[in-house]
Order: sequence, then structure tokens, then C-alpha cells
Amino acid sequence: MTQDLLVAGVSLADKAIRTIAVYLVVALLLRMAGKRGLAQLNSFDLVVMLLLSNVVQNAIIGPDNSLVGGLEGAVILVAFNALVVRLAARVPWVADLFEGHATVLAQDGHYNDGILARLGLRKADVDVSIQRQGGNSVRDTSLVTLEPGGAVVVRLRKEEENATRGDISSLADRLEHIERQLDALVNRR
Repeated sequence: MTQDLLVAGVSLADKAIRTIAVYLVVALLLRMAGKRGLAQLNSFDLVVMLLLSNVVQNAIIGPDNSLVGGLEGAVILVAFNALVVRLAARVPWVADLFEGHATVLAQDGHYNDGILARLGLRKADVDVSIQRQGGNSVRDTSLVTLEPGGAVVVRLRKEEENATRGDISSLADRLEHIERQLDALVNRR
């Protein structure tokens, strides 16, 4: 039993090559599947993710069922991911390769129907994001983008934006200034 727990069934180099190859292929598959999968993870997408992890398990560990072999695979996977993330932060083309660019879903109050169809996004899903970010409908927006990480970012038209505390403070200061001027005019008479 100790043999099965502590003796890896494949070499560390074999495990590293398998893990990195599977990581790159799965990252490519997710990239090809598009950002929608990250932005709107529904029950079907969740099932695919869970099954995908099970499908690639044997490709990573090979014929190795030992505890040490599993831990080696986990360490290699986490370390390689950390390397890729840091590389993507420093090298723009690596970030483009793994993540891509923001995609414009709507502009100037109108949906980009072709992009929504290509990404498999429904207008109703984007409407929910618009409402969560302070708008009522796409007509309230100047730009709606799907970011590489899957977040939907909404920029409202200026007249639809909520006032900030700074805006209110500035208006209060202006109102106070106007009131002082009016008081001064009234007192002169």
C-alpha cells in the first residue's frame, strides 16, 4: 500500500510534459469556445467544465494512481498557471493569445446583433448586466463590452449616469455661493 501512495508511476518529466500539454490544449479550447462561457456560465457550461476536468485527468496523471503522482501533477499545474499569468501580464501578445480583447456588444444605445449571435449571447442576458450597472435598457448605454475575463462592462450615456458624492458636493457649494450672492443683493436694497 505504501508503494502505491509514495511511488510515482511515471517520471516527473513525463508528468510535467503531460500537464503542460493538457493545460495549453484546454486553454486553447476555452479560448476557441469564447468569452461567453466565462461570462454566462449556465448549467450546460458547468456540466462541460466538470466533465472536461474528468476527461483530462488521465491525460495529466497517465497510468500513475499514486498520491505523490497526483500531488506532482497538481503542483505542476498550479506553477505553470502562475507562470502563464505572470507572462501574460508582462508580454502583451501572450495576453492576447490566451485572453483576447474586449468585444463590443452594444454601442450608442444599439446592440451589435452579429457579435451577440457569434458569441451565443442573448439580449436578455446583456440587459441584466446593464440593469445591474445602473441602466434601464441598452438605450441608456454609450458602450457595452465583453471583457477578456468574461465580465460585461457597461458605460452609460452621460445623462444616464448617477450623480456621485462629488457631483452633489459641487452642486451644494454652487448653490451656497448663489444664495450668498442673492443675500448680498437683497441686503444692498
